Amino acid sequence: MSRIGRKPVEIPRGVEVKIDNTTVTVKGPRGILAKTFSPRLKITAEDNHIIVTPLDSGRKTRALHGLTRTLIANMVEGVTKGFARVLEINGVGYKAQVQGRTLILNIGFSNPVNYPLPEGVDVKVDRQTIVTITGIDKELVGQTAANIRGLRPPDPYKAKGIKYRDEIIRRKAGKTGR
Repeated sequence: MSRIGRKPVEIPRGVEVKIDNTTVTVKGPRGILAKTFSPRLKITAEDNHIIVTPLDSGRKTRALHGLTRTLIANMVEGVTKGFARVLEINGVGYKAQVQGRTLILNIGFSNPVNYPLPEGVDVKVDRQTIVTITGIDKELVGQTAANIRGLRPPDPYKAKGIKYRDEIIRRKAGKTGR
């Protein structure tokens, strides 16, 4: 049995959880999230906790046990606090701006890159080089940040490009000139 899967997920005040067979719907002050899980697991809500119990001891069920519990915990945290990823843009003339639901990036290509933002994600740009991506769905926020970073990943020689704020770039020496 998974150690993480055995822990109950605490439901904070102001959060409403509805369990319909294998679909869990979490409603909180920031919004509503719904997700369908495997029928190999039993999900129950008792007083202020959500408990995930495996129905058999198969390998696949054991793998899904901790994952399901963590996904539910992320849903509860998302509708209460939300999630954020911060990207930094490094390079001469590299900048970003938001126009409506589009992120416009000038990142060294001949034309600006227009990135349409998915529903459920908000973007804020500070000083034209710091992009903050926020939302209630952790998976969507992380995937959006990864897609934006993938447009121009950091270069190991000059460290130009888009990187996560907490990312450390391993630099390379380059040519010696002889």
